[in-house]
Amino acid sequence: MDSPQSGSIHQGHCAAPSPDMLQVRTLYSGISRGTEALVWNGLVPESEYQRMRAPFQEGHFPAPVKYGYANVGVVEVGPSDWVGAQVFCLFPHQDRYVVPQQAAHRLPEDLPAERGILAANVETAINAIWDLQPQMGERIAVIGAGVVGCLVASLIQAMPGCQAQLIDINPARATTAAALGVEFATPQTAWTQADRVVHTSATQAGLNHALTLVATNGVILEMSWFGKTPVSLPLGQDFHARRLTLRSSQVGQVPPHRASQWTTDGRLNLALSLLAENTAWDALIDSESAFAELPQTMPKIASGQGLCHRIIYPETT
Repeated sequence: MDSPQSGSIHQGHCAAPSPDMLQVRTLYSGISRGTEALVWNGLVPESEYQRMRAPFQEGHFPAPVKYGYANVGVVEVGPSDWVGAQVFCLFPHQDRYVVPQQAAHRLPEDLPAERGILAANVETAINAIWDLQPQMGERIAVIGAGVVGCLVASLIQAMPGCQAQLIDINPARATTAAALGVEFATPQTAWTQADRVVHTSATQAGLNHALTLVATNGVILEMSWFGKTPVSLPLGQDFHARRLTLRSSQVGQVPPHRASQWTTDGRLNLALSLLAENTAWDALIDSESAFAELPQTMPKIASGQGLCHRIIYPETT
């Protein structure tokens, strides 16, 4: 991104990898519409410049900056046991790159590379489940049927005794929910008295709605990142009398109650394992385009209401 809402493809050079490094040729990368749209539009708050840095980001916010973190490729150069392996890396949109071995995560043999781009989103959803701490028998509403919201709802629905409802203002999202085996509702038909509510819509209206859906003593998990956008909430009325809990969730760190057993690497490997098992999650990738077209397609991607957009790279570059 050369400046907010404007980008181009730059030419670079990959240095020969040292013995502990890998050269990777990208097969696919994914665009995380929520975060990358904020970056594209120059809406990262100055206070978050450091925390929002991607692992292999180049440049600084607001621009120029090379950003992204959902890259699946094949190892071209490296130790013999790595060459030919398909790997996921938290790397930006680039056709070739060199990374340390520990930054590359092997895809399970039964995970298609095309689906592997969702790994970072699945990792975010896992972290949300850990923060939410759902209990057997609970009804849990998820507001916002974007990629992360859909993943969270799918994981909740798979838990014994739990029931998820995916809520979105777009009735067309019912098709996606059905593909995931999750109940769908619009705000007008949503449950009331949900035991817990997960909010992912990144809208003030969605978060306000969460306050009305949750039962007394309930928990609202806020996963949205609003960037520079201020948010107003009705914390008068019955908020205190109902003893509601509003809790944040952010994937940058493993939750404290899991940190003694899980690392971020372990969490990412769990995400890859879950991706291999859940073929229905293919429904969350709803558009794709060629890498060479990214400067022209990015404005539409960032302003659209789609799910995950997949970037396809040429077989040889």
